[in-house]
Amino acid sequence: MSNNQTIVRSEGRAWLIWSLSAIAFGYAFFQRVAPSVMVGDLMRDFAVGGALLGYMSALYFYPYVLLQIPLGALLDRLGARILLTIALMIAAGGSILFGLADTLFTAYLGRILIGTGSAVGFIGSLALAAKWFPPHRFAFLAGLAMFFAMMSGMMGQAPLALFIGSFGWRTSMIASGAFAMVLAVAVFAFVRNSPSPQTDGQAIAWRDVWRGLLKAASSGEVWRIAIVATAMTGPMLTIGGLWGTPYLMSTFDLARPEAAFYLSLMLFGWAIGAPLSGWLSDRVKRRKIFLIGPSLGLSACLALIVWIPQLPLVSTVAALFFTGMFGGAMSVTFALVREGSPREITGSVTGIVNSMTVASGAVLQPLVGLILDRVWDGTVENGSRIYQPEDFRLAFILILAWAFAGFLMALTLRETHARQLSDD
Repeated sequence: MSNNQTIVRSEGRAWLIWSLSAIAFGYAFFQRVAPSVMVGDLMRDFAVGGALLGYMSALYFYPYVLLQIPLGALLDRLGARILLTIALMIAAGGSILFGLADTLFTAYLGRILIGTGSAVGFIGSLALAAKWFPPHRFAFLAGLAMFFAMMSGMMGQAPLALFIGSFGWRTSMIASGAFAMVLAVAVFAFVRNSPSPQTDGQAIAWRDVWRGLLKAASSGEVWRIAIVATAMTGPMLTIGGLWGTPYLMSTFDLARPEAAFYLSLMLFGWAIGAPLSGWLSDRVKRRKIFLIGPSLGLSACLALIVWIPQLPLVSTVAALFFTGMFGGAMSVTFALVREGSPREITGSVTGIVNSMTVASGAVLQPLVGLILDRVWDGTVENGSRIYQPEDFRLAFILILAWAFAGFLMALTLRETHARQLSDD
């Protein structure tokens, strides 16, 4: 066999392995945003208001956040194959349990298991990208993983809303659990941790795991990058992940599938912005400018939604699209933190940044729900609370403030020029 044939076959295998991990992340993101098209159903079936619904949705994020840092360290030692397989099986069980839940406690437990099982997808895809591809593709692959996620998120909007309209939200969750089981089998069968067989199944040196965690957690630059990533992700997780669909329904008197379709354009914007910003950043070998500019643009788009009461539907949808596109540039943060840290703690620093990004949803979703409950005028329709357009705009001020804080923090970051600074 010629060298060219070997290279082509090896690269094809690399893409297959990485793509399975990216699909796993896509599944995690589908589960992350799915509650946004079930708001009325969940309020009715579990007799909850905005605050408790926000908490139910956010329960996905709590185990996800807590697990990111230790899982990042374990990926440095154990690899992605086994962790991804186990995680997908847990997520599958959680989705099925959530679909079958007849009490609020069972629903909470299902969302916790979904979040637990979803925790490996993104950092697993980054770990495999680092092992199977050259360094100059890393930011692009991080963005491409986001593309998979946003496409899956779009499936969790209008298509899921239509499916729920025909079969119900419970059947939808049970079916998604079955999909995760099939994906777990595929991951176990095809994914390998690196092109070197010796790395699969290596022993875990727990002392090295904890040493890597402590080293990563002691870096101020890592935490600054994490805050910027959090501020860019928060609007998408809070508006796109839960409150955007009811906001559009209330403001423009839209049916749920139509509102979900318009909101999915926010995720489509992210799907464009994430790989595009990663590719451009790799090409020009600059990181910081691709965080400063988009952070400012993101804040401006949110300001339009918050401060202009009579903003037309087309302008609102455009603002949501560009909010997603600018937010997608946060994929560059993973290249920035990787290049500014020693190679042996890549998983740990990635886990810190990813845990913070998801923490934004864990914090902002219930806080927005709490504000909505505080200003709610008592209107109820078919067992679910109805919030007014001005209620949503007031609650979204919190998201705008956090996004602008991220812009200010981005100004303080160190530029790496797409080089591994720790190797200099």
